[in-house]
Parts: sequence; structure tokens; C-alpha cells
Amino acid sequence: MTEPRKTLILGSGPAGYTAAIYAARANLAPVLLTGRQPGGQLTITSEVENFPGFPHGVMGPELMVHFREQAARFGTEIHDETGVKVDLKRRPFTVTTDTDRVFHCETLIVSTGASALYLGLPNETKLQGRGVSACATCDGFFFKNKLVYVVGGGDSACEEANFLTKYASKVRLVVRRDALRASKIMQQRALQNPKIEVLWHQNVTDVFDVQKGKVTGLELTHTTTGKKQQVEADGLFLAIGHRPNTELFRGVLDMDDVGYIKTVPGKAATNLPGVFAAGDCQDSYYRQAVTAAGSGCMAAIEAERWLESQHDH
Repeated sequence: MTEPRKTLILGSGPAGYTAAIYAARANLAPVLLTGRQPGGQLTITSEVENFPGFPHGVMGPELMVHFREQAARFGTEIHDETGVKVDLKRRPFTVTTDTDRVFHCETLIVSTGASALYLGLPNETKLQGRGVSACATCDGFFFKNKLVYVVGGGDSACEEANFLTKYASKVRLVVRRDALRASKIMQQRALQNPKIEVLWHQNVTDVFDVQKGKVTGLELTHTTTGKKQQVEADGLFLAIGHRPNTELFRGVLDMDDVGYIKTVPGKAATNLPGVFAAGDCQDSYYRQAVTAAGSGCMAAIEAERWLESQHDH
């Protein structure tokens, strides 16, 4: 791909697709690389009730299909590839994908999102897909009439727990503290659900697979007394937060200590002219689909105006 594109977008969540919609309508002929998780985190989310325009809610994967169709409708060139190498030292910028394809672009919009965090237990990785999961929507169906545990105390944990009650016989929510961090409505739903039991002041410190090949139990450790107990379990779902997918830009773009890309206050511009960031890769505060979409709009508008300013110069 030797001919430089006006705009290249990395990532296909609400931020990336919204940036594509606006860039395409501005005649920037954007190219979008969907990344390792096409559609972003909403593809592993159940019902989305707070996105404007859907008064009765919408399933996360369905919403992202709409985003993609709308971006394509205006002429966005979409590739199911992942950027694995970048050269931002000079313009046009260069992005190499996991299929060894090379794209050159005048402006770059980074909307690579964030990924779910895991506990870091030895058996956790081995048992992923065999009872350990970070996606209730993806895997809940496989736990019909089973006993499952969900780790976390925020909105995601409460949503996962509530969703799993559609299948599981019992859901136990493991919370490190004596209170939930979730919004009031999500707390209410979890605490009032008869199939959800909250285990306060507990950590999951080990995952067992006695039958070899699938989760059969957990070790719980009390956060204040240190007392350990072994419990039977058929599944473990993690909902303890996310890490921004920004490793590709470490040492290239300014970031905070966690890895969120720093942007100009109130804007999408990064420390490198012509490079913009939107969505969960730069937002550690709101982390909502609607704010990600808004920041994608901002990034596209700023890219368009930046290109115009370069032409004027």
C-alpha cells in the first residue's frame, strides 16, 4: 500500500467506527483496521441500555454491527487486520499489520481500546475457555444449572453476575471490600437478585481442576484475616477492570503510568502532530460507549482540520 491514505484508524469499537463515519463523510477516504477484537468490548457485553437511540436497549454485538455497516456505507475501507508496528517519526506515517501489509497515512487515529484484566494465577491462563472466562455473554450459555463465581465489585461485575443468572443455578460475587463500586442501579439489581450471593472481603487466590481440563473449585482468601477456604465451582468469571491496548505506542506517544495515551485537554490530539487518540485507549475516567463515540467524532474532525491547516501552509 504505497499510496499514502489521508486517515488511518486503528481499532473498531465505538470510537474507531465513529471516527470512520465522520472521516468518510469529510471525504478523507479512511482506512480502518479492526484489530484483535473487532467491534471492541461491546462485542462481549450483553444488553446495552444507556446508548442513546435505543429506548428498549440493544445487544452489544448487534450495536457494533450497526456501527460497522454505517462506517462502510459512507465508504470506509475496513480490513480485519491488526497493526503490529508503527513508524511515526516522519510523515507519511507507516503502519505494518499482522499480515505484513504496510499502510502509509497522513493522519493516524488510535482507538485501540482496552482489554480485560486477569488475576494472574498460575491455573488461570491454562483454564481459559475451560471454566475461566472474562466474557459472560460469550460463555454463559455453557454454564446452565452450574455454580459460578464472578470476581469484581464494579458495574461490569454486577452486569456479568446478573447476566449469568439466566443460565447458572447460583452466582457468587466475590468482592474484596465491604461495598460495591458499581452504580446504584447496578448494585440494586445484583443485591436484589435471589440467585446472586455476595461474598464480602474475599479474594480468589487459586483455581483448581481436579478432573483435569476444567474448573472444579477455587481457593478463597479473606482479605482481612487471611483465612483460606476451598469451595466447589464450575466456572470463574473475571470482571476486575481493563488495561489500555497501547503497547504499540509505548515510548512513542505520551502516556500516563498505566498506559493511557495523553491527549491535549478537551481534544483528541496527542503529543505528535497528525496523531489523534480516542476511546478507552485514552479515557481512564468515563470509559463509556457513548463517550468513546464522542471522542471518535472529535478525533476525525481534528484530523480533517489538521490536514486542511497543512495544505494551507
